[in-house]
Amino acid sequence: MKKLQGAHLRKPVTPDLLMTPSDQGDVDLDVDFAADRGNWTGKLDFLLSCIGYCVGLGNVWRFPYRAYTNGGGAFLVPYFLMLAICGIPLFFLELSLGQFSSLGPLAVWKISPLFKGAGAAMLLIVGLVAIYYNMIIAYVLFYLFASLTSDLPWEHCGNWWNTELCLEHRGSKDGNGALPLNLTCTVSPSEEYWSRYVLHIQGSQGIGSPGEIRWNLCLCLLLAWVIVFLCILKGVKSSGKVVYFTATFPYLILLMLLVRGVTLPGAWKGIQFYLTPQFHHLLSSKVWIEAALQIFYSLGVGFGGLLTFASYNTFHQNIYRDTFIVTLGNAITSILAGFAIFSVLGYMSQELGVPVDQVAKAGPGLAFVVYPQAMTMLPLSPFWSFLFFFMLLTLGLDSQFAFLETIVTAVTDEFPYYLRPKKVVFSGLICVAMYLMGLILTTDGGMYWLVLLDDYSASFGLMVVVITTCLAVTRVYGIQRFCRDIHMMLGFKPGLYFRACWLFLSPATLLALLVYSIVKYQPSEYGSYRFPPWAELLGILMGLLSCLMIPAGMLVAVLREEGSFWERLQQASRPAMDWGPSLEENRTGMYVATLAGSQSPKPLMVHMRKYGGITSFENTAIEVDREIAEEEESMM
Repeated sequence: MKKLQGAHLRKPVTPDLLMTPSDQGDVDLDVDFAADRGNWTGKLDFLLSCIGYCVGLGNVWRFPYRAYTNGGGAFLVPYFLMLAICGIPLFFLELSLGQFSSLGPLAVWKISPLFKGAGAAMLLIVGLVAIYYNMIIAYVLFYLFASLTSDLPWEHCGNWWNTELCLEHRGSKDGNGALPLNLTCTVSPSEEYWSRYVLHIQGSQGIGSPGEIRWNLCLCLLLAWVIVFLCILKGVKSSGKVVYFTATFPYLILLMLLVRGVTLPGAWKGIQFYLTPQFHHLLSSKVWIEAALQIFYSLGVGFGGLLTFASYNTFHQNIYRDTFIVTLGNAITSILAGFAIFSVLGYMSQELGVPVDQVAKAGPGLAFVVYPQAMTMLPLSPFWSFLFFFMLLTLGLDSQFAFLETIVTAVTDEFPYYLRPKKVVFSGLICVAMYLMGLILTTDGGMYWLVLLDDYSASFGLMVVVITTCLAVTRVYGIQRFCRDIHMMLGFKPGLYFRACWLFLSPATLLALLVYSIVKYQPSEYGSYRFPPWAELLGILMGLLSCLMIPAGMLVAVLREEGSFWERLQQASRPAMDWGPSLEENRTGMYVATLAGSQSPKPLMVHMRKYGGITSFENTAIEVDREIAEEEESMM
């Protein structure tokens, strides 16, 4: 079986039909194979890995805030509609590509070498995201260790990092519930702990002067990379086992936080604020765009993680079922996280005597300022704080596993003979390189760089990559061919819903998102700090670089072909001769014996592009087009 799994990695050999008798006598029948690519070792490995990848930090600190600022319960209408139009179809498309070919984000473009630049753009985006995402995990580790104490360090003022503006907001109400002091001119201990102690941002003058390295953050970042490396040490065989804990345990903690939150006084006030429908918001285009953005980034489409995970599946894995389990599970988790967060915020607002909207924040402000402050108001505050940050740690690690596995798989699939036997060493080198590149994030001004990476690394560039992938598969490769490939895997063809979304609705939605993000562009900022023009330009170039990789890849693919420009373009857009399932036992129909090294001469003569003056891929294209035309006529 291992030889069959490595069949598509054999070194090319000359077909028998093109050999002389003397050549055939010298052939060594013992063919060398690259190291085994590997597969998931358990039935639930793939499903749990996808759930862990999709259910991440954004479900906790982005969705609840987006929901209440965009109509509360009414936000669920565009949210689930965008899930149906954009999320589920693109999720299924990416899984299908990976499982059918058993290849990573680069090698999968054998489907149409003209668009291989989209795979390179994926790697650039996921590499940049992985650098700053692990820094967020380092912050979580910092708070996790800080919670191992009897008194949380951000509970009181009077520490060396506190200023005169610090005020312990807890218990600041008088007997009638009125506030004796004006809190608008004060700062909570948790906010100063985050900005002045953890980040030490006062030591930086801005993004251009990051200041000194914070060695405690540096060590936390090192620990984060060590954890990631140990978990992906043996690829999916090791990470597939880790996710049994990291993908399931957050639900237990989330349930505990939810039960504790809804039993607090004032919890209903926060939940009501979170879910009260405001249907007039649905008339605003911003709400629909926000819903689409939440779906797009929450499911992780376009980063290559889904494609990579699916490439380690068996050929007939039911990814159709898995698609609905993961996407709907992700949506439900986001909603539950909102209940857990806003129930505590409701309690916090009642204790402080302020409206809920004055304590609600999104992103790092929620995770590292507001929620930690709320924890100090609870009995056994270190225990609940530890649980909260441990949940964030497990949520973040799952996504980071996917990012690193995507990079390692993509490169090793391109150079299997050299890198696959040394995959552990290569993975270690990737982790070391990214750790070194992330050291600037551990400086006093590291948060400025993190914000810049977060705003631009996976913004409009990621949308361009997904639009290109969708159009390349459905328009260039062909929707009928793609549906037939899925039929070969799953035993049925996708219905009208999926085909309509792939052909029209999903690309149109993403194009609208792209236009909206450009028209509504706003410069990056962090608090009151405004980024200088050169930093904005750097961020825009960061996003453009991933976009430019697509035309650059097209240029390289065209130059590798022969003939006129139009002939080169046609040849580069057609599937490679060894495109298809990785195992010969799964290659049926037009894919029979088209792997390099096959001893069946007729299919090779049909599929070879140019060999000894034979330009035979034309025959395959004609036959396939004829079959597709016949199928379309039968469907009408």
